[in-house]
Amino acid sequence: MNNIVLFDGECNFCDHSVQFIINRDKEAIFKFTSLQSDVGQEITRKYQVPEHIDSIILVKDDKCYFKSAAALRICKHLSGGWKLFSVLSIIPKPIRDYFYDILAKNRYKWFGKKESCMIPLPEIRDRFL
Repeated sequence: MNNIVLFDGECNFCDHSVQFIINRDKEAIFKFTSLQSDVGQEITRKYQVPEHIDSIILVKDDKCYFKSAAALRICKHLSGGWKLFSVLSIIPKPIRDYFYDILAKNRYKWFGKKESCMIPLPEIRDRFL
């Protein structure tokens, strides 16, 4: 398993983030699955993801990245100026994650929540596990 993005399938912001990544991942290196799916649950067990982690998760090179580390590693592979965000990695992780946690904690309040996970369009269905 490599280059897998796990996301909260009930979160509107997370859904938009997945669409954002898909539109800028010109080489289609990322695959996606929701944290709520069977595959997502299997991956979180395999990598012993703590239960309190409900942020974006990236599995890359058989390692698991959470929160800002996952987001910045994803940005490194996106087209356009998004690669430049990877320089934010020089900011200490606790500071980056502090701001990430504010967004994560308020994501349902600010962006809303879905009743169910998105159904991918046929042209991108193969990118979902």
